[in-house]
Amino acid sequence: MKKVLSILVIVLAFSFSANAQDKMMKQPVKKIALEQTTGEFTQKSITVSEGTYVFDVANNNVGKDVGLVLVKKGKDASKPENHIQTAYVTAAVKNNTVGHSKETKLDKGEYVYFCPLNPTPQYSLIVE
Repeated sequence: MKKVLSILVIVLAFSFSANAQDKMMKQPVKKIALEQTTGEFTQKSITVSEGTYVFDVANNNVGKDVGLVLVKKGKDASKPENHIQTAYVTAAVKNNTVGHSKETKLDKGEYVYFCPLNPTPQYSLIVE
């Protein structure tokens, strides 16, 4: 019985150690700050490295709520099923406030972003 208990304790210890190492190896979440003014984002093109990001979207006196849509370049941006939904702000961004998205993993490639509420053109996001 002691032998079984000892083995169980060793297995659990290794298990907790492996979990702790996995959490320590996790890459930090980075931020992409975007600002909207009436009819446009002030950042026309962004280049970032591959990783996990949170989008901070500032509504700079637009006068109405703003949002964010991110789509892989080449997909139809008018179709919600093509949107990267974790990049949506968690709530519409009120005038003169800042909203945030959920964590969004960006793989290498090209994306476009825009605001459907404060209609903006589509802008380029390149992940290297």
